Amino acid sequence: MKRIKCKIAYDGTFFNGFQIQPKGRTIQGEIEKGIQKLHKGTYVKIFASGRTDTFVHAKGQIFHFDTPMEIPIERWYNAIQTVLPSDISVIEVTEVDDHFHARFDVVSKEYRYFVQRGRRMDVFRRNYRYFYPYQLSVDKMEEAAKLILGTHDFTSFCSAKTDKEDKVRTIYSIEIVETEDELEFRFVGDGFLRNMVRILVGTILEVGRGRRQPEDMTLVLKSKDRERAGHTAPGHGLFLWEVNYQ
Repeated sequence: MKRIKCKIAYDGTFFNGFQIQPKGRTIQGEIEKGIQKLHKGTYVKIFASGRTDTFVHAKGQIFHFDTPMEIPIERWYNAIQTVLPSDISVIEVTEVDDHFHARFDVVSKEYRYFVQRGRRMDVFRRNYRYFYPYQLSVDKMEEAAKLILGTHDFTSFCSAKTDKEDKVRTIYSIEIVETEDELEFRFVGDGFLRNMVRILVGTILEVGRGRRQPEDMTLVLKSKDRERAGHTAPGHGLFLWEVNYQ
């Protein structure tokens, strides 16, 4: 058996998230369906670095699978891309040691969230940017972001539906980049809970709008109460940007 590692990008607009479900189109479902075709109808399970929610996109999702097929590694790229729909793109395919695991070997992940500013929504960015037509203080948002760097219990900033008991995570860096009429949030951490980035963005935007003070971030963290945090920013502005391994 060989272990194949794949890096993919996908447009999450028409998916009900990554993880396979009984109903609804999913990224995992489409990939496993395609790889099953390559294996003449034999089911092959894939293991991803993590899940993404409905409408969330990816520039650098990672998954692996095991295969008995004797295909030269340079041919796997075309083989997999041929059996995938047009909204999933293969970026890189490599053969890895059988000790490698796409989920358990992750060292850090980077997520990016994009916000369109201005008075009018750009219809051509509506599936990839959160339109937020309010005046914002980026300085206050950056001040708020600094207060959640490091290792914390992020219970207040994750979905109540999460299945994770341990809610301690480490955020290594947060950047807020202004580009023309957009804001780009860049989060790098050892891992992220369900909806965590989206709730952080929603709360930081409320600081920028003047509805909260930067120091409120510390109070919300300590409360361990989801109701104390801000709104959940919509999924379509979020991208899983990169997954890093040692």
